[in-house]
Amino acid sequence: MNSDSERPAVTELRLSAFKAHRGVVLPLGPLTLLSGGSGSGKSSALQAYEILARLGSGQSLARAVRDVAGGPSACVPAGARPDDQGRRGFRIGCTVSGPAGPVSLDLAVQAEPELRIVGERLTGGGETLLTTALTDPDRPAVQAAWHTAGATPVTRAPLPDDRLGTSLLPLRVAGKTAGQRLVLAAAEQVVVALRSAFVCDPRPEVMRGTGGARAAGGAGLPGATGVTGATGSAGGAGGSEGRGSGVRGGRGKGAGKAREGHDEGRLRSSCDNLPAVLARTSQECARRHAVLVAAVREACVGPVDGLRAVPRQAGVTGAGAAGSGARESGVTGATGATGSGTTGAGVTASRMTASGATGAGAVAAVPAAGRGGTAGAQSGGGLGEAGVKVVLDRGVLGEMPVEQLGDGELRFLALALVLLTGPGVLAMDPAGEIPSAHQQMTVMADGMDRCMDRRQARELVSLAVRMAERGHVRLLGTVRDPSVAEGLPGVQVLHLGA
Repeated sequence: MNSDSERPAVTELRLSAFKAHRGVVLPLGPLTLLSGGSGSGKSSALQAYEILARLGSGQSLARAVRDVAGGPSACVPAGARPDDQGRRGFRIGCTVSGPAGPVSLDLAVQAEPELRIVGERLTGGGETLLTTALTDPDRPAVQAAWHTAGATPVTRAPLPDDRLGTSLLPLRVAGKTAGQRLVLAAAEQVVVALRSAFVCDPRPEVMRGTGGARAAGGAGLPGATGVTGATGSAGGAGGSEGRGSGVRGGRGKGAGKAREGHDEGRLRSSCDNLPAVLARTSQECARRHAVLVAAVREACVGPVDGLRAVPRQAGVTGAGAAGSGARESGVTGATGATGSGTTGAGVTASRMTASGATGAGAVAAVPAAGRGGTAGAQSGGGLGEAGVKVVLDRGVLGEMPVEQLGDGELRFLALALVLLTGPGVLAMDPAGEIPSAHQQMTVMADGMDRCMDRRQARELVSLAVRMAERGHVRLLGTVRDPSVAEGLPGVQVLHLGA
């Protein structure tokens, strides 16, 4: 299945009234970059998409907007006047294309005086499939009506005003009539597309352990686990949501309750656990790892002959590991990484070579952390705190820990890894009931070219083009310099504030 239309994807984002945007419609292709001056609303557009994605994943409205600086009121368009009851809010929406055809979702959110969804509309197939409206302000519910096309044209029932009604429909609609089946197909298509978003913001200071605000699972980091589903934030402070959407996450109910150890092998949004993930991916797919090494070689200054994960020497952390890569690459026996807060079962000291990983430095020194032991279940800071670190093979120049790379090089490495992987490697919960071949992951990267020079940014966009051509990855990013995409096929650049 290679047709984009057969895999649900958000193809239009509507900012009817959101922050600085009024009546803005953004067409989204497989690879869309937003450009514009400071204050043009690039980041706000991604923020609106993320709110929709979080709601589609079954999260509460309060949780969906919790990372917005200034709170929900900051989403209200500037100059918006309250009504007679003192209410103000914002409106956003999207169109999702897929097997059910184009399906449109539009939301009206009240931000003041209390946060709630006051209106929702789902349309597709020429029908209004779902509408909700706030009929009693004193009740925490909206009155919903969804298409039935049976003996009764519509079914009416209350729904909670802090959840996306569309995500609840699979739990409410029986699917006995043609109209109900149309509703289910449209709702599933929207939920699958929204759940497939991964917010990626590599933070070099956190990756090096100098940010001072890291805990296991990324607690305290805005968006630290990307967009996760109803099973809960991946190791985050929030735990399990408990009230999920109808389309369940990849690991079922309650999976968010005990995921800290396992998620060390799943890349978080801030990419602070990159070494453990790279240790896993370099073993699982030598070919993909070779592509990553080739991309890093183009982005870095100086020779790059390989990229691998090695056991961290006991007591060596963060930037203090400079020059220790060459010594540690030969660690054998039972010394491993014990004593650094990592139990021996998670990191063995014997070296391991990935099957077929030759030439490109596709060598993994340790098994995937968090899958066979407890290497990833600890807190700490910086690349390698999970008992493993990543080193660049510089050929005759020796090995260098990646935390010594520049900010742009470090961000490039993390974003390239994200583009080359998939939901199974990222801290996200796609719809587990839908085959992966029928889904497209959307990577959202605000400030995609931040800290990078033009050469690095263009190489990253070129890699995104190659991955998007395969039909399983989409990209929505913001860039300072739109010229990095000039001449590259399939890249759509939207200029905001023009």
